[in-house]
Amino acid sequence: MANNGTVQDTITAPAPGDIELAATQVDAKQTDQDPFLIAFSEPYDAENPKDWPRRKKWAVTDVLSATGFNRIMVSTIMAPALNTIASELHMSNTESSLALSIYLLATAFGPLVIGPMSEIYGRGPVLHASNIWFLIWNIVCGFANTKEVLIASRFLAGFGASAIYALAGGVLGDVWRPEERGRSISVYILIPLLAVAVGPIIGGFMAARASWRWMFWSTSIFQVVMIAMSYATFRETYPPTILHRRAAKLRKSTGNQSYYTIFERLSANDSLPKRLWTNLSRPARLLIFHPIIQFVSIIEGMGYGLLYIVLSTFSDLYTTRYGQSVEISGLHYIALALGELFGSQVGGRLMDTLFAHLKRRAHGEITPEFHIPLMLPGCLISAAGLVLYGWAAQYHVHWAIVDVGAFLFAFGSQISGQPKQAYVIDSYPEYASSATAASQFVRSLTAFTFPLFAWKMYAAMGYGWGNTMLGGISMVLGVGGCWGIWTWGARLRERSMRDGLR
Repeated sequence: MANNGTVQDTITAPAPGDIELAATQVDAKQTDQDPFLIAFSEPYDAENPKDWPRRKKWAVTDVLSATGFNRIMVSTIMAPALNTIASELHMSNTESSLALSIYLLATAFGPLVIGPMSEIYGRGPVLHASNIWFLIWNIVCGFANTKEVLIASRFLAGFGASAIYALAGGVLGDVWRPEERGRSISVYILIPLLAVAVGPIIGGFMAARASWRWMFWSTSIFQVVMIAMSYATFRETYPPTILHRRAAKLRKSTGNQSYYTIFERLSANDSLPKRLWTNLSRPARLLIFHPIIQFVSIIEGMGYGLLYIVLSTFSDLYTTRYGQSVEISGLHYIALALGELFGSQVGGRLMDTLFAHLKRRAHGEITPEFHIPLMLPGCLISAAGLVLYGWAAQYHVHWAIVDVGAFLFAFGSQISGQPKQAYVIDSYPEYASSATAASQFVRSLTAFTFPLFAWKMYAAMGYGWGNTMLGGISMVLGVGGCWGIWTWGARLRERSMRDGLR
């Protein structure tokens, strides 16, 4: 991991192996010998995001979380109103499901572009631009008068919304240290997690008491507030961008063009097209050639797909099998929201506690694999909750038991999900946004595709056997993945460092 003042905090373009080499060649002593080399000072630099006061760290974390709330809520807010929208815009069941899930398809492809762009131009410009892009297309959704316009604008809105997935890993990696990873992730995801479940609750009441178009108009009004807040609060966190600005300011104020950063020196001979290609292709190369990303992506993808199966069918379960109104059926999403809420907070604290314990056992040495053991209990709880929810619904047991199962499913999903996010961030500290984008690609694809077959699966197998099958697959992948990463993770990361990303 990068320490204060080392070159590792300043580089974006070279491969991890190149970064280590540069760090041995340009340390604090050499920085003193070369007055034109701009790097973070040791042992403290006020502009180094990892040295920021905690209130400033929490400010950028919280504003990213708050902007994520609206973007993620829009992904599910349509769910209770699908029948109403389908009737008004003359859509088939498949087309209405597509209008809901195509938003998630966009979040698969958006981070592949947005993540690398934040490693070229910085986190701030990308956040602000994506906020405005999302606002424009979300407004268009509210005024859509044909199914084609609605589906297309949902896709484009989702593309802008996907920035939150690409930026989160990068920003958290920029400002927080590995031993603080659990708490920082748990606080960051707290508000967006609530959005996944709050969306259908709000959507259910709007569908029953107002036009479905207010789902988009109201979230657009909220987005304007989020844009203003992000402009006022968010500060650039990407070290290469901060150092580039420092060097540029010195060049301008002194008239001396000799000031430079390590990143500028290493990429001095790269043309803009080459630089764009190197960065934009990085998530794809991570996903195709790096087993660490492949392992985590498959496990995360399964969990995310299961979540969206539950989200897309939960309301229908209560309206068809329990005879409840659309408004009341939406309230059952509170069980999922509470599960995610408690899971994120408990999981974050447990992850930091376990990390500190393993660090002590290793006599102060740290490795990203220290995050992994918490995956095991999380995936077991999640699978058990899914099975309980399925069989309770199958035998028409009291709805409270179904909600308990949904709570346990969401609780366990968060316990196991946070260590995977932390592992990706700490395995690729210089490329956290690209690595997050690569893993998000699979997650979003499963979130898009799984709900498309959920109805037919439950019709053929029932809730009991359907959820038992899904829970079993999830448990096998989770347990096997936990063991595999713990056993081979360090060797796979070492090989990845040799292969490079440049």
